[in-house]
Amino acid sequence: MSVIKPERKGLSIMNKLLYILICSTLLFSSSDAEQGEIEYVIIPQFDRAYSFSEGLAGVKIGDKWGYVNKEGQYVIIPQFDRAYSFSEGLAGVKIGDKWGYVNKEGQYVIIPQFDRAYSFSEGLAGVKIGDKWGYINKEGQYVIIPQLDEIWYFSEGLAYVKIGDKYGYINKEGQYVFQPQFDDACFSFSEGLARVKIGDKWGYVNKEGQYVFQPQFDSAWPFSEGLAPVKIGDKWGYVNKEEQYVIQPQFDSAGSFSEGLAPVKIGDRWGYINQDAFEK
Repeated sequence: MSVIKPERKGLSIMNKLLYILICSTLLFSSSDAEQGEIEYVIIPQFDRAYSFSEGLAGVKIGDKWGYVNKEGQYVIIPQFDRAYSFSEGLAGVKIGDKWGYVNKEGQYVIIPQFDRAYSFSEGLAGVKIGDKWGYINKEGQYVIIPQLDEIWYFSEGLAYVKIGDKYGYINKEGQYVFQPQFDDACFSFSEGLARVKIGDKWGYVNKEGQYVFQPQFDSAWPFSEGLAPVKIGDKWGYVNKEEQYVIQPQFDSAGSFSEGLAPVKIGDRWGYINQDAFEK
């Protein structure tokens, strides 16, 4: 008499289900452990917040601005109507309708007196009285009295300024390196050169007041890593500082070089190029 053994299919299925359940539990537990909870260095509590600069960050509570350190402690309690990030040891702050500057201890170095103000750059800050701009030093003394219609930060020793509808560049003594003559101009020098526009063409000038490239390009970007993207007609290429095309205009769009590579566009697709392929 033969014995018919019971089938173990049901048990096999149960084992499989149990195995899947155990694996799933372990998987999700591991995932949760890896992700964990966010560990805030400073818990969310501000109505607005800036990035840290020189060890402090501007933060807003209600309608007032102050500054915290990286431990989240108030170094300057919220009291200002507006505030900038610290630059060169000072920060522009606004009380009522006037701007001044404080140090990192919250002490006024320059009392609020300006209608507008920029952050310090290369030892000077642009300030506005009425409808004219000038520049002050860190003692609050005018280095360039308010007389300009538009200005920007100093960069590489020069600043872009506007008188009427023309742009030029001044040095820190307030002397014109370029008299206002351009129809448009780059805010700052980059690698010793700035792009300027006469009529509808762009060129480049150096800090001695000389043209390195006469206005000839339909569009142009600042120099970076020794090259600048320039546009002739509807194509972009790259020039060096010796007035030579390193890469002939052939791209539909192009960006500046950074870390050895530059983004370029052909048709509706972007890629990257380096300089080596065109120097061989």
